[in-house]
Amino acid sequence: MEVTADVVVIGFGAAGACAAIEAAAAGASVVVLDRFGGGGTTALSGGIVYAGGGTRQQVEAGVADTPEAMFAYLKHEVRNAVSEVTLRRFCEDSAKMLAWLEDQGVPFSASLCPFKTSYPTDDYYLYQSGSENAWPDPAPRGHRARAKGVSGKLFFARLAEATRRAGARVMTQTTAVELITSNGRVTGVRCRRLSGLPQALHRVLAKAGAKPWIYYPPLGRKLFGLAGWLERRFGSEVVVSARQGVVITAGGFIADRASVHENAPAYRGGLALGTPADDGSGIRMGVAAGGRTARMDKISAWRFVTPPSALQRGVLVDAQGQRFGDATRYGAAIGDAIVERGGKAWLLIDADVLQVAQAQVKTQTAPFQRWQARYLLKTGLVTAPTVEEVAAKAGIGTPEPFGRPPYSLINVSVRAGFGYPCPMLTLGGLVVDEETGQVQGVPGLYAAGRSAVGVCSESYVSGLSLADCVFSGRRAGQHVAKSSGAGEEARC
Repeated sequence: MEVTADVVVIGFGAAGACAAIEAAAAGASVVVLDRFGGGGTTALSGGIVYAGGGTRQQVEAGVADTPEAMFAYLKHEVRNAVSEVTLRRFCEDSAKMLAWLEDQGVPFSASLCPFKTSYPTDDYYLYQSGSENAWPDPAPRGHRARAKGVSGKLFFARLAEATRRAGARVMTQTTAVELITSNGRVTGVRCRRLSGLPQALHRVLAKAGAKPWIYYPPLGRKLFGLAGWLERRFGSEVVVSARQGVVITAGGFIADRASVHENAPAYRGGLALGTPADDGSGIRMGVAAGGRTARMDKISAWRFVTPPSALQRGVLVDAQGQRFGDATRYGAAIGDAIVERGGKAWLLIDADVLQVAQAQVKTQTAPFQRWQARYLLKTGLVTAPTVEEVAAKAGIGTPEPFGRPPYSLINVSVRAGFGYPCPMLTLGGLVVDEETGQVQGVPGLYAAGRSAVGVCSESYVSGLSLADCVFSGRRAGQHVAKSSGAGEEARC
């Protein structure tokens, strides 16, 4: 079987959907391929978009923000992952990007969260989602899609609807195997596709295995192992030709443990935040076609100590009892600092902090955060009248005291224990031209999202990856559609 279109997109998450929408809007015929049913890590995420510079929601909430202030802060986080020209464009276009998402049907709200948290409750949808308070002119820039519970599912669903409205053809249960090249240019994708009953069974297994894959890997691996067997046993070859080009938006490689250990051996013991499709296959296809990678050693490890917000008044200490880091910063910054110390860390708090934190649990935690709060304030905590005694209980060196006794130590190590996992995701990928999203040195090939080096490839704050997926996905879709020959219908 052969399918032909102007643009072929590999991967149907946020970046893939945005690339498809923009390419279709430019008049190109578009085919989107996804190994499973679409959504990827986007649908499992919190649905947070990092945006600022005067978004509609910020204005309605009375928040003063400018593109210059956003740029000044993000320079500390992004560092040299992208050029200052690209980062400035990202900030200057940020408010318009969020408005574009609203035009696609993604709802946002101006309800401002009054306390520091890793994820707001259903009462709030605008919050400080990074380490803004560590720098001048802080502003809340975390825009959560308006939905009950965790918002990523709705965020992707609205983009998926917009993709189909735009006229793109979505081929699910279709695995991209290799890129096809001709005269040094990428001209298509060789795939294996399921149909009939195997396709339906594969869809059920993928849906059932998504959360176990993250939270109970033995069950998730078993379910996706069956899905993989269906692919090998019943998949038929499909060639999808691309007149304009191919866009890789197949996610990162956190599901490939061998690659994680090879590129970032210190990042072990965390919870793999992604799906089995985050196996690096898209990145490897790009390399096989002549692309190169960068920042493959960049892994984001999330170690949140909020909510409750009072815990950010605690002091981080290592196995020797020495202070380090800053508990007020975003969880990824804390996580990276912990990994640098061999993955071992504790949070020292006094009686006042513990009392306030206990009172905040009811009002500051969403249902899915109650497990973490229970761990932080009960199962992961030891208390004693003096710092010497509490350190002996925890098995670490004696830290310097503060506040008033009794003192408590909370184990916030990477492998702290049940109920307090340390999520991790990869940030590196294919090197692309920052003006167009084309994979450097490979005509006809583009990349976006976590398959490419982008705005959040040095460090992560909540919402920056989804924002980068939208930014880079739209960029790739716009530029791939500018090639000659666009406009014919996809055909098979």
